[in-house]
Amino acid sequence: MRFRSRTLAAWLVVLVLVATGSAQSGSRFQMARLKYSGGGDWYNDPDAIPNLAKELNRKTNIKAVEDEAQVSLIDEKLYNYPFLFMTGHGNVSFTDEEVKRLRHFLEAGGFLYADDDYGMDQAFRREMARVFPQNELVELPFDHGIYHQVYDFPKGLPKIHEHYEGPPKGLGIFVGGRLVVYYTYNTNISDGWTTAHNDPEDVREQALRIGINIVSYFLTH
Repeated sequence: MRFRSRTLAAWLVVLVLVATGSAQSGSRFQMARLKYSGGGDWYNDPDAIPNLAKELNRKTNIKAVEDEAQVSLIDEKLYNYPFLFMTGHGNVSFTDEEVKRLRHFLEAGGFLYADDDYGMDQAFRREMARVFPQNELVELPFDHGIYHQVYDFPKGLPKIHEHYEGPPKGLGIFVGGRLVVYYTYNTNISDGWTTAHNDPEDVREQALRIGINIVSYFLTH
């Protein structure tokens, strides 16, 4: 299985439109939240993606659907959504079939952004090691393009919520030189997209800006 030709063609159109600044309402980007088993709350902060999509529409030429799709790794619609988002506080558990599906999805051009919402880290690292046993999560240097795509973050990730001692970390898995998984740890970027936590406006703005960078980086690389 590979990305359906109609889906790939549609995303090529989006890339051209984004690059030229002429995106129209008929070509819209939609983020999909990854549903997973194991007990973790994959569904938390339901307004996070809609809020980020609104900011994409307001501040960039990316035309985003302002609601989230939800897919599992065995969903037939998985390949309709090249950008997956996952978060949670607890365990993550993939079946052997889901491991194979995620590996192929990412190798075929898909992208996974994962944000630890405090408590997901150990399980996420374990499952990623199953998906790519030969490709380790590595910390991205501050000069990586994802930190300078639209907004400039010369010191890397902003700290949105304090979960552990130490600085936030942005880690990635590369396949053939392409960033296929981006993982944010000890910052909880997506909490800053939601209004539920009453974060200061400047903190929330930083979270939304790095979210815009992540989406824009995916669409142009």
